[in-house]
Amino acid sequence: MTSIPIAVQLYTLRDETKKDFAGTLRKVAELGYTGVEFAGFSGLAAKEVKELLDQYGLQAASSHVPLEELRNNLNKVIEEQKLIGSKYIVVPFLMPDQRKEEDYKELISFLNEAGEICEKEGITLCYHNHDFELERLEDGRKALEVIFDDTNPRFVQTELDIYWLTKAGENPVAWLKRYENRSPLVHLKDMTMDEEQFFAELGTGGVDLESVVTLGEEIGVKWWIVEQDMSRRSPLESIEISINYLKKQLNH
Repeated sequence: MTSIPIAVQLYTLRDETKKDFAGTLRKVAELGYTGVEFAGFSGLAAKEVKELLDQYGLQAASSHVPLEELRNNLNKVIEEQKLIGSKYIVVPFLMPDQRKEEDYKELISFLNEAGEICEKEGITLCYHNHDFELERLEDGRKALEVIFDDTNPRFVQTELDIYWLTKAGENPVAWLKRYENRSPLVHLKDMTMDEEQFFAELGTGGVDLESVVTLGEEIGVKWWIVEQDMSRRSPLESIEISINYLKKQLNH
């Protein structure tokens, strides 16, 4: 039996939340998810979001917040997170023009500064990877190594994405062990093993999910987060298949 709760990244349900934010949260709760990871509030105020979470018995696992918003409105973002009960803010993505050598140096400096501010407010700042951070920089290290090794672990933690690590030819278990007790959030995704390497429902692809979820408590994971960037099924059907797989794996 595991005590690690399961959340869904609402980016997966972006079309559904645009049409009916409240109804989508209700369906997520009905499927058995404990929490949600936000990617915006679809125009709702944080107070309204908190009321919906309480209504459906859901927790705010974390929030993806664009880097520019963190740069420009960090205090406002922190206040909103505190209001909805989220303890994690995640930098979700670097735009193509933000991936040069000097950009990473500047990013590390910002993450340390912002992470320290967050920490004083009881919130942890995390960084979420894709595959482009697995390219090597001038010093021979991969960009993702640089981001985590050159930031203060007290202020900056990880949200490792299993799909993107696998797609880049990396071993997710090795990364999770390397950043043991610094990986509170883990994005669980599966991948088809054909040439397309498309996003797949958990348990239907070739990612070694079993080894990852077995590690969870040992390395200090606080939330498993299901995300499927795109699906050939309806997104709600996809997240149902994924949580059913996880429940079986984790004996939830």
